[in-house]
Amino acid sequence: MKFFTACNMRIVSFLPSATETLYELGAGNQIVGVTHECKYPPQARKKPRVIQSSFDPGQMTGRDIDNKIVELMHTGKDIYVVDENTLKRVSPDLIVAQGLCEVCSPFTKEINRAVSLLGDRRPDVLVLDPHDLDDILVSIMDVAEKIGKVREGRKLVASLQKRIDMVRSMTMKLKHKPKVLCVEWIEPLFTAGHWVPQMVEYAGGINGLSSTGEPSRRMDIDEAVQLDPDIIVLMPCGFDIEQTLKELPVLASNGKWKSLQAVKNRNVYAVNANAYFSKPGPRTVVGLEIISKILHPETSQHIRVPKGSYKKITAKLLR
Repeated sequence: MKFFTACNMRIVSFLPSATETLYELGAGNQIVGVTHECKYPPQARKKPRVIQSSFDPGQMTGRDIDNKIVELMHTGKDIYVVDENTLKRVSPDLIVAQGLCEVCSPFTKEINRAVSLLGDRRPDVLVLDPHDLDDILVSIMDVAEKIGKVREGRKLVASLQKRIDMVRSMTMKLKHKPKVLCVEWIEPLFTAGHWVPQMVEYAGGINGLSSTGEPSRRMDIDEAVQLDPDIIVLMPCGFDIEQTLKELPVLASNGKWKSLQAVKNRNVYAVNANAYFSKPGPRTVVGLEIISKILHPETSQHIRVPKGSYKKITAKLLR
């Protein structure tokens, strides 16, 4: 049996949002392993990778990625692969993982495999399962308590809560609240769930076709036609803006898409979903601030968001 204290705990992160949280809490030096998707902050890229994707989505379209995921799930093959040698070499005391989605990050199967590979050196496991903004803050404290960083956790959560409250206070008394459709995948179409509907509501919008805390789900274009949103936000899971824009021809060729008021009025936006929406970590609050600037730019003038974190799509790309 290994004996350790919080200050010398060796941590493997199975999800990017946990890696971000650990760095925010000042525990970056205790991380001994990450996944291939743990790229923020930049120093996380230098950590040993204990998890890799079983395929390279870099040059694949959204449709190709969806088809590959469906194929792997139907055949029982791995979406993520544990690097046995690296895992044994780093010998973690703690694995931080997620129980939210088996597609987005290493899930139960990978956790069990990692633990079994370590045999008698069995690590502790912390599984996070956030479904809304409140859960995200709770998850941050769960990590903080697990690694003995309670004071740092409380300070971080208080700072994030203050920013959330600021957005809510700006939008609570607004008379006009636009109907908003957030699209989490373009081909096939998915509407964004989990924390995104809550973000829209906090930012002064009326979220359409999904509910806070519920999983993202496949949707039909006819549902969008019935909603006829005032604003559409494209946030394909794990995509940045450049990747999202490459998917637009699929929508632009659809007559029903072009009939939507948001498209006609050029109120369609792409956001950096990979950084600010797909992963339930501290930067999700930046996502909330981005949504507030999209929905109510006048009210949110004083809020600062990272340059290039969202983009209004031009008429040329919408056609």
